[in-house]
Amino acid sequence: MVALTSSYFLRCRKLSDAILADASSIIGEAGDNDCQAAAAIMGMNTVYYRFRHMIGKESYHQRRASLRMNHMMNPETNKTDFELCSMACAALAGCEACIKAHEETLLGAGLSEDHVHEVVRIAAVIQGAVVALS
Repeated sequence: MVALTSSYFLRCRKLSDAILADASSIIGEAGDNDCQAAAAIMGMNTVYYRFRHMIGKESYHQRRASLRMNHMMNPETNKTDFELCSMACAALAGCEACIKAHEETLLGAGLSEDHVHEVVRIAAVIQGAVVALS
């Protein structure tokens, strides 16, 4: 799911199709839906929260984000897998605020730093594949 989400996030249809062809029997339609939702939500969140972090003004932090993230709270698969996928997107976008938030959530859910590390490694490999395919 992390590899598929990463390919969706990077908008590489050729790679997404190839990964989905291999993974569809494992992750099913629900997994694919969550991968697409994670990529879409993180596409939105990484722009917004990176802006807030980079601008560094408290006035922006006091404003409501008002971004639609319902799927994040109720994924079709499970919250842990969705968080892993979200972490991959955060790393790909280089959003420090998102990376820290998702790492905290994953560690709080009982996963280890090794799990987080592996997710980022997978995202990095997918980024390399996208570069090679371009």
